[in-house]
Amino acid sequence: MKVLHVNAGLESGGGLTHIINLLKEAKSEKKDFTLLCLADGPVAKAAQEAKINYHVLGVKSRYDLTSLRRLSDFINHGNFDIVHTHGPRANLYLALIKGKITAKWCVTVHSDPYLDFKGRGFLGKVFTRQNVRALKKADCIFAITKRFADLITTKTGISAAKVHVIYNGTFFHDDSAIPAKYEHPHFNIVNVARLEKVKGQELLLQALKKLDNGNVHLYIAGDGTQKRSLQELTQKLELGPQVTFQGFMTHKQLKHLYRRMDLAVLTSYSESFPLVLLEASDNLLPILSTDVGDIEMMIPDKRHGFIANTGDVASITAALQAAVNTPKEELKQMAFREKAYVADNFSLNKQLSSILTVYQSLIKGD
Repeated sequence: MKVLHVNAGLESGGGLTHIINLLKEAKSEKKDFTLLCLADGPVAKAAQEAKINYHVLGVKSRYDLTSLRRLSDFINHGNFDIVHTHGPRANLYLALIKGKITAKWCVTVHSDPYLDFKGRGFLGKVFTRQNVRALKKADCIFAITKRFADLITTKTGISAAKVHVIYNGTFFHDDSAIPAKYEHPHFNIVNVARLEKVKGQELLLQALKKLDNGNVHLYIAGDGTQKRSLQELTQKLELGPQVTFQGFMTHKQLKHLYRRMDLAVLTSYSESFPLVLLEASDNLLPILSTDVGDIEMMIPDKRHGFIANTGDVASITAALQAAVNTPKEELKQMAFREKAYVADNFSLNKQLSSILTVYQSLIKGD
């Protein structure tokens, strides 16, 4: 079975990690997977570093539809059985050439398709409609959470038989391979996410202000369209001494940063099954998240982490306060407990096995 994964190539967050990790696992299991990036960028660079079989189609812009013929030729001449797209742009391209290829087409929905372009005005609405139309044409959809699966079937009218819930997985390291934490005087929290409306960093800043604890320091690792407005909000709330904008960070840089952190936090309005929290857990950080996606599958109870209500500053503040008030030894044991749980349930091996089962059923016509 030959499988082609297609992405725009410009991902720099969880989507990039999902794609690269999945193909690394496939390579380790000797599966015939290839990655095609529509444009050169972070994904192709990460694939090269991971020694994954990849190609770049060379699309010049979002509106470069002259590359559609090259894309269909690449798929047909490569004799791929499955084409698996990630992201709205790749979805649109496959929707436009679906009638010209023989391969079955799968899509992974990494986030709420109705929120992906939130805050982008008229063009955002256009992109949202195009992406939803593309999803309807796919042979199969992988939803990262049951909530997304339910949303897709109820809001778009796509048949439930086409939608499969498969949770994200990641590589987990032995605890002995995780470097010891640095001693530090403050209670440090880290938010690793794109700086976009959907990630809700403004809620985290407001909660930090309400917490009113100068010993709590926030590190925001990521970049995006909301960077300036978030920096302005930080100054407006007089939180400058407590907040550091790290910008985009590589995995190596993040691992170093994690050694000075006490808590990993996501305050998103929407998530699938956030890989950044799995990765933080692998690095033995306790985690806090808003009640997004199927987060209760990742944090099953209060012994494994902290959950706040989505979009609720007061609830986020209370969860932060609970974490700050927890003795350091208890937080340490929580981190060990959570890592053991997620490593047992959300490995890349399990994720890939579930995806391969669906591929096989598509090829057989089940």
